[in-house]
Amino acid sequence: MSEPTRAEHLRVTRDGAVTVLTIDRPEKRNALTADMWAALPGVLAGLAEDPAVRVLVVTGAGPSFCAGADIGDLLGGPDAEDPMARLRRDNLAAQAALRDFPRPTIAMVRGHCIGGGVELATCCDLRFTDPTGVFGVTPAKVGIVYTPTSTRQLVQLVGPSTARYLLYSGELVDAATALRTGLVDRLLEAGDLAGEVRRFAEVLASRSALTQRAAKEIVAAIGSGGDGETEAARWYRETVASGELAEGVAAFTERRPPRFPWGRTPSSPPSAGPGRDPGRGRGEAPA
Repeated sequence: MSEPTRAEHLRVTRDGAVTVLTIDRPEKRNALTADMWAALPGVLAGLAEDPAVRVLVVTGAGPSFCAGADIGDLLGGPDAEDPMARLRRDNLAAQAALRDFPRPTIAMVRGHCIGGGVELATCCDLRFTDPTGVFGVTPAKVGIVYTPTSTRQLVQLVGPSTARYLLYSGELVDAATALRTGLVDRLLEAGDLAGEVRRFAEVLASRSALTQRAAKEIVAAIGSGGDGETEAARWYRETVASGELAEGVAAFTERRPPRFPWGRTPSSPPSAGPGRDPGRGRGEAPA
């Protein structure tokens, strides 16, 4: 089921526990306008507040993921001394909203993933691509200083040396190179991408949302230089108090799929239960 968002060219599709956010501007290789950057935090906030959204897939319409920011908006700000001020603010807010999204996020990348497209992909928890994937970090081609936030995300994935290679040169790399350097997590065969993303998203939706949320916060804390101990202690208390741990142990002992209670409203049914295999996709795969 598709639904409108607060911005043109951003499309939300829901299918059970998996929600797909599609950048829908294929005639421009899904380049993001200033209005699209500005609207992304609100769209993501609405999805984050919905407990039925267990996994978020971010992708692009047509043969490309996202070719970055629309070049026509780069100098469109009202301040002549800092014409990118508004765009930079909205870009960073969009990155933060995606990076801090409380459930698992997967970037499903076909074709061009350039500049701002890489920023969005690196803010997702995982990145899946196919042989058409082409990746580039291109500020050196237009004289832009890549923000510390975007640089940190890139360095955490590929390391300082590859980050320098990409940032200094602006050269495009293929999907095999992206996999080898850690820029993407999975490289699927042609034609398998959507089906495997859907299958894996269903697996994630069947697991403990509390465990996933805890892992997300602990990994972020460690990536920021902390030890994650405070976050781990808080989430451990929650897994006991909420009954999540008890349900997981009971399900394992009884050899049945777990019905994890955490994070569900009374009206939202479990995403996995008896008679349903969470590893098998159901319905149309994300496109």
